Amino acid sequence: MGIELNHTIVGARDKHESARFLADVLGVEVGAETGPFVPVVLDNSATLDYMSQSDVRPQHYAFLVDEARFDEAFGRIRDAGIAYWADPGHQTPGEINHRWGGRGVYFDDPDGHNMELLTKAP
Repeated sequence: MGIELNHTIVGARDKHESARFLADVLGVEVGAETGPFVPVVLDNSATLDYMSQSDVRPQHYAFLVDEARFDEAFGRIRDAGIAYWADPGHQTPGEINHRWGGRGVYFDDPDGHNMELLTKAP
């Protein structure tokens, strides 16, 4: 077997709220709570396992999506009034980027994690 990411733990003040936020943006379901984790399962079976923590240190999570899924997710971001940026440093508000011939957007989750959707990767 090759190497693949299986899961990562994502710290959250409220694991249910944060998992639901991401699942809603991506258009996927929140998995069943298992022990201290609330999983969001991606199409490649990797999971983001949300775990409640009092001290959350924001991280960056990037999701490679196809054009149709980008349109759907970006529409949900705009419809929900979620602030978004074209860059990871949040210097270009209200815009998307066109890196590598695709589209990308950054937005924060409820805990300040810097989430990214992109249609092309380098």
